[in-house]
Amino acid sequence: MVIVYHAVTSYKNIIMSYDWSNRTILIAEDDEISYKYLSLILSRRTKVNVLWAINGQMAIDFCRQYNHIDLVLMDIQLPIVDGIESIRQIKSFRPNLPIIVHTANAYGEECERSFEAGCDEYITKPANFQHLLYKIENLLIPSEVR
Repeated sequence: MVIVYHAVTSYKNIIMSYDWSNRTILIAEDDEISYKYLSLILSRRTKVNVLWAINGQMAIDFCRQYNHIDLVLMDIQLPIVDGIESIRQIKSFRPNLPIIVHTANAYGEECERSFEAGCDEYITKPANFQHLLYKIENLLIPSEVR
């Protein structure tokens, strides 16, 4: 029992020690509460810089204009341009930019369409935050550097 507790404590300490202050994540999310939650948790736990796109067209435009964006968290159900089309367009001019789909829909078809469009990871809402951080870290920081 003590060993399990120690492992959990150590894992929590690792999460708290992230310093991504030199990184920027774009959150493409039309729901303000979802955006604020993600932004607050990410910035407090990792010190990452966060940008917000409230629709798919803004996400495309931000990725085209700002080369310092290191990763995109993309909702699928976005106004103006949906998340699937946004991924396709972003990957056409920034093929190496990691995109994690973060959506309330857990349907297999949507997941498949997301990967076909070019997303790098897929996670459903509400996301286990430790799992989300793990996925982000794997895409932001190459394994040979960790």
